[in-house]
Parts: sequence; structure tokens; C-alpha cells
Amino acid sequence: MLDGPRWGPRDGGPPQQLVILCHGLGADGQDLIDLAPHWAEVLPHAAFAAPDAPEPCDLGPYGRQWFSVGDRSPARRLAGATAAAAALNPFIDAELARLGLPPGAYALMGFSQGAMTVLFTGLRRPTPPRAILAFSGALIGADTIPDRPDFPPVLLVHGEDDGVVPVRSSRDAEAALRTRGIQVESLYRPGLEHGIDHPGLAAGAQVLQRVFDQS
Repeated sequence: MLDGPRWGPRDGGPPQQLVILCHGLGADGQDLIDLAPHWAEVLPHAAFAAPDAPEPCDLGPYGRQWFSVGDRSPARRLAGATAAAAALNPFIDAELARLGLPPGAYALMGFSQGAMTVLFTGLRRPTPPRAILAFSGALIGADTIPDRPDFPPVLLVHGEDDGVVPVRSSRDAEAALRTRGIQVESLYRPGLEHGIDHPGLAAGAQVLQRVFDQS
């Protein structure tokens, strides 16, 4: 079972929502848990959890990975995303149960490889998340997305100067998701490299506030 840092709720009361934050390649949950206080300004009743990915990173002595990038062929990426979802799904279910929340009271956010993981996982969950926030990521397995009437809305945020995961990955994801009838919002940030900036954080806050009906 995955584990990682947790934060909130900000108001100190019982949680009403859960936001799962999935880090990128070579990082761990500590890399994203600091986003929680920012988004707690609009979600004061939310709990946040940032699980460490299931595998040691192939590329260095530190950090974790959701799946190996040693072989970037479509078949291996699909197999890796499938394995990552198999690890993430029980964590989501366990966190909801631990917090006493109903199955749909959660949102997924990911950065880079974490964004690829939450897109793959969230579009296939039996009870979909309220939203999927994918920063600097890509859509894996677009042709394997199941037909369903209740796709969650998706926010895509990407720096136009990203030299790690090219911005075209999110543009391609946007086109593929729209083809499936999925509600997509996108924000492409001029001058931003592989990271998250304040406008991206603000866009994420707006989506979270809206899908959890916070005023």
C-alpha cells in the first residue's frame, strides 16, 4: 500500500473532501504536499494526501517513479500506467474510507509523470473523481479510455517552454479528450518551463472550488 505526507483540513474539522496529489518522476510526496495550503484557501474542509510512487526511480539514487521510462514505446507506457493505476487505486479507496468520505468526494491532481498517472487512473475509476488536474503531463492510452456517461472534467496546465515533457503532449491530450466528449479546460503558460506557476495554481483552485461547490 502506498503512503506519503498528508495535510489538512485547514479548518481543523472533519474532512468533507479529499485531494490526491501525485508527484513527478524522481520526486516523492513531499514535492507536492506544499500545494495543500494554497488550495485549502478555497477548500478549507479538504484533506490532502501526496502518496510516494510505488517504485524507486530508475534514473538516480533518490526519488520515486510511477513507472519506468527506460522503454518509452507506447506498449510499455501503457503497461506502466496500468501498473501505476493498480497501485494508486487502493490508496484512493483506503484514504476515502479512513476519512469516512463517500466514494465520489475526491479529486486527483498530478504533475509530469504524476499527471499521466492521474489522467489514466481517473478516467477509469468506477466512481470518477470530481475533477482531474494534470500539470505538465500527457495522456497515455487514449484509445483504451472506456465509454462512460460520467467522465470527470479535466484541467490541463502546461508551460510552453517545457523541455522535459513538451507542451504538445497536453495539446494532444486536449484534442483526444475533447474527441471523447470530455469537458476540458486548458492553460498554456508562455515562458514557463517544467513547473507550476501561480496562474496554474489559481486555475487549479478555481476548478476545485467549482467542482466541490465551495463559495
